[in-house]
Amino acid sequence: MTTSVLITGAGSGFGKGAAIALSARGHHVIATTETNEQAEALRAEDPSLQVEKLDITTNDVANAADFNVDVLINNAGAGQTGPMADVPIERVRRLFEVNVFGTLAITQAVLPQMVKRGSGRIIIVSSIAGVVSGPAFGPYSMTKHALEAMGKAMRAELAGQGIDVTLLNPGPYLTGFNDRMADAMWEWFGDDSLNAPSRPLFEFMRKMVTENQMDPSEVVEVMVKLTEADSTEENNFVPPEILAQLNL
Repeated sequence: MTTSVLITGAGSGFGKGAAIALSARGHHVIATTETNEQAEALRAEDPSLQVEKLDITTNDVANAADFNVDVLINNAGAGQTGPMADVPIERVRRLFEVNVFGTLAITQAVLPQMVKRGSGRIIIVSSIAGVVSGPAFGPYSMTKHALEAMGKAMRAELAGQGIDVTLLNPGPYLTGFNDRMADAMWEWFGDDSLNAPSRPLFEFMRKMVTENQMDPSEVVEVMVKLTEADSTEENNFVPPEILAQLNL
């Protein structure tokens, strides 16, 4: 059965991979991107997609109400690392604007049609960082912990109306996102920072998250499965053994 799927953050990474994979399987995919440049590039790469410029932190969100959406994949996100004592507060605010407030805004925009129809699915891309935190990754983990709270609450609230809400929790996959996030703190962190004595720890954390990253096709495959599944679990960790690897 053909499903209409709206994916945020489809200009790169997991979102782009899922958009192409789902379209190839016969679904109608509304692939949304942050910028017009990303939209043009994606249209050229896969003409089967309905590509729309939709920045979830702007008034673009209102346009989502005009699309027919059976499944919403909340994939758009931003990353920021740095010690909590030093991280510029404006960077943390921006992180919440994208990862939390933007995600909630687009979800609220498409929910009325799902409620009216009595069916739908919302897939929220959280992270392993949504259930664990560590040095340098506090800012990012804060936002993903917030998404965990949002997703779990909505799953319970909307189940009675035929709407399924599920969380996807990837580990470190090679999309470029982790590298950009790990590098972000070094744009402002320096010898005069409060946590400067812990620099070796932060360098170790950067190395840990950027080395031996996994094939992102594994996450794309799970996105496809969650889109097509009859029912879902509350959390979906990828790879499944990552919790055991972290002794959680």
